[in-house]
Amino acid sequence: MADEVILLDFWTSPFGKRVMIALREKGVEFDTREEDLSNKSPLLLKMNPVHKQIPVLIHNGKPICESLVIVQYIDETWGPESPLLPSDPYERARARFWADYVDKKIYWAARSAWVLTGEAQEAANKEFIESLKVLEGELGDKAYFGGERFGYVDVSLIPFSTCFHALETLGNYSIVEECPKVVAWVKQCMQRESVAKSLPDQHKLYDHFVARKKEHQAQ
Repeated sequence: MADEVILLDFWTSPFGKRVMIALREKGVEFDTREEDLSNKSPLLLKMNPVHKQIPVLIHNGKPICESLVIVQYIDETWGPESPLLPSDPYERARARFWADYVDKKIYWAARSAWVLTGEAQEAANKEFIESLKVLEGELGDKAYFGGERFGYVDVSLIPFSTCFHALETLGNYSIVEECPKVVAWVKQCMQRESVAKSLPDQHKLYDHFVARKKEHQAQ
C-alpha cells in the first residue's frame, strides 16, 4: 500500500514551502490541504494541538510538526540516495546551526521589517541585510551552502527569497546590490523543479504583504 502523505499549509508560509521542496526533492507524492488561518480546520487542531500552526506533515495518519523537524523526518524517511543533511556529524551539526540561524535571524528581521514603520522599520531592514550578509559569507563561492549538493540549509533559506521583492520595495533598497552572491544562489536554486514548483509568485506575495500591512496599521 502506498504511503498517505498530507501537508497542511498556507500559501504564503515559507515554512510550509520548506516541506514541499523537501518532499519534491525526494520524489514523494503528497496532498496539500490549504488552511484558513483565521478559521483553523479541525484536522489542524487535532494534528497540532500544542502550537495549532502550519505546516503539519501527516504521514499515514501520524503528524509531524515544525518545519525543520519535518524536513529532517523527510530526509530520514525517503530517498537515502539523495540526502539533504550531510553524513558527517560535524557537517550535519553545522547545517542545523545555519538553518536555526535562518529562523532566528532572517525570519524575525524580515517579519519586523514588514510589520514596523519609520525608524523601527529601518532598523529591521538593516538587521535583515546584515543577517543576509552573514549567510553570504557562509555561502562563499560554493554552488550551495553544503557545496555542490542542494541540501538542508538551502531548503531552509530559499523559501524566504520570495519575500525579497516585497522587502526591497517597502524598504527602498536593493538586495542584489547588498548581497549579490545570495541573489545568484537564489537564481540557481530556482532552476530546480522542486523549488520552482513550490514557491509562490513574488508579486502576488507583495500584494498580500501590502494588504496585510494596511490591515495591521489600521488596527
